[in-house]
Amino acid sequence: TLRMLVPVLLLVLSFCLRGRAGLAPHFLQQPEDQVVLLGDEARLPCALGAYRGLVQWTKDGLALGGERDLPGWSRYWISGNAASGQHDLHIRPVELEDQASYECQATQAGLRSRPAQLHVLVPPEPPQVLGGPSVSLVAGVPANLTCQSRGDAHPTPELLWFRDGVRLDGAIFRQTLLKEGTTGSVESILSLTPSSHDDGATLVCRARSQALPAGKDTAVTLSLQYPPVVTLSAEPQTVQEGEKVTFLCQATAQPPVTGYRWAKGGSPVLGARGPMLEVVADASFLTAPVSCEVSNAVGSANRSTALDVQFGPILQAKPKPLSVDVGEDASFSCVWRGNPLPRVTWTRRGDAQVLASGPTLRLPAVGPEDSGDYVCRAEPGLSGRGGGAAEARLTVNAPPVVTALHSAPAFLRGPARLQCLVLASPAPEAVVWSWDEGFLTAGSRGRFLVETFPAPEGLRGQGPGLISVLHISGTQESDFHRGFNCSARNRLGEGGTQVSLGRRDLLPTVQIVAGVAAMAMTLLMIITGVALCCWRHGRASASFSKQKNLVRIPGSSDGSSSRGPEEETGSSKDQGPIVHTDHSDLVLDEEGALETKDPTNGYYKVRGVSPPTSPDSCVTSLQLKSPGIFNL
Repeated sequence: TLRMLVPVLLLVLSFCLRGRAGLAPHFLQQPEDQVVLLGDEARLPCALGAYRGLVQWTKDGLALGGERDLPGWSRYWISGNAASGQHDLHIRPVELEDQASYECQATQAGLRSRPAQLHVLVPPEPPQVLGGPSVSLVAGVPANLTCQSRGDAHPTPELLWFRDGVRLDGAIFRQTLLKEGTTGSVESILSLTPSSHDDGATLVCRARSQALPAGKDTAVTLSLQYPPVVTLSAEPQTVQEGEKVTFLCQATAQPPVTGYRWAKGGSPVLGARGPMLEVVADASFLTAPVSCEVSNAVGSANRSTALDVQFGPILQAKPKPLSVDVGEDASFSCVWRGNPLPRVTWTRRGDAQVLASGPTLRLPAVGPEDSGDYVCRAEPGLSGRGGGAAEARLTVNAPPVVTALHSAPAFLRGPARLQCLVLASPAPEAVVWSWDEGFLTAGSRGRFLVETFPAPEGLRGQGPGLISVLHISGTQESDFHRGFNCSARNRLGEGGTQVSLGRRDLLPTVQIVAGVAAMAMTLLMIITGVALCCWRHGRASASFSKQKNLVRIPGSSDGSSSRGPEEETGSSKDQGPIVHTDHSDLVLDEEGALETKDPTNGYYKVRGVSPPTSPDSCVTSLQLKSPGIFNL
């Protein structure tokens, strides 16, 4: 144990003796890592205690020297009171090459400080924007703006884009390195698609780093080339048809406008080349807009506008004629165009009742009575222009409707004529006349002849019509007692009617009896007159010169012989008899009847009467030249 205590005691004794002689050299202050801007001054502190020997600084292990002014290092020196152990290293101005590891060493004491790293910050230079300070772009065309920062900036700066103080995102950052690994240059590319509103805008590229937190800016102005931006106006916008309208085409463009072109509904307006166009409005401007195209060196732009033209109704589509079968629905349509929208009504021709309003008229389950003309009507507009009517015919297909027409009575063994009216749609295949022993559709057969022709417009009613006539030559007694059928057929059915033949007698018995009585009275009056005449002249002899008066029966001619009822045919060429008499009061009318005339009415004239030459003879005989005129 004693042997173990001896070394310990010697060590304690040694410390005690050293403490009485003075402390050992040591660092009171050592340098620390430091960041300094290029061009500024760097100060690395170093303080030693209990040391009076040589103090030196090293840079990356290279001794700078022991003198205070550090010969050979013009920007380096050591400051402080050496007696008090202060040995601070100063560098001014700091350069990029000063960036290194520094140590403070007490060589005689064998002391070295901890290494201190000096970081030199190099602020970036103001960036450059390629093409600046004014960059020409084309509106609507994608473009790239490039901002570059060159030099020995340390650390590497970042490049930022700003517009009106607002940072723009989406830029692409790229840097180029030198061979030694130091930064050569950095650039930022901003992609954008400018518009005409960007003309004159200012963009800022900012280079910022730790060496310069505020950064350095470079501004660039955008000079936009863009096709014309066009505005088109019309005055007035709402106009009556026939009024004047002025169109004004305004445009901003870079470079300036080089030309104007006007069009209406896609068709060029000839002679219109400036920014103003005057027209007279009509209905076409409502659907055919006016356009203005403005051009410059970059491109062109087009704007169009339509006028609110108020005009009266114009017919665009007429109703079409319809032919439908009975029981089916019928539908008419017509199209009127107008502004404001016209009111359209439907009526039937000749009837004021409104059947429908609007462009369509529907008639359900039509019948023959619905056939006719239907009218689509539009009233004139506010200006009093336009409007009118259009009509179309409805034909209802139905079985034929056959109606007997009036037929004049006929004489026995004379000609006769029977008629019927056929209304049918579609037209009948044939019109057939039939009787007891046969039928006939056309042509002749024995005493019968059929002819058919279109009915006059007034007899057609609401559809096409035919008139069929049955001619009978030499009528017989049986023809007046039988029925004649007129019938017609089409694809929808058949229709018919019965037509009877009326008889016309030549000399009815009543007319004959009345004629005989009238003749007897006339003869009696003549005899009485002659007797009176003889009494007045007191037996004077007189002779009457015989002169015959010719009395013609209406409808007769000279030299024709009389005909009996059996020979009468009813022809307009039949002639009546001639009667020769001194005094006649009998005439035969057109129907062969005898009529009595008043002797005083002047109808008969007695001519050639002279005074009697012999008193013995007052009366002359009456002679009838044609005593066989009547076969009673």
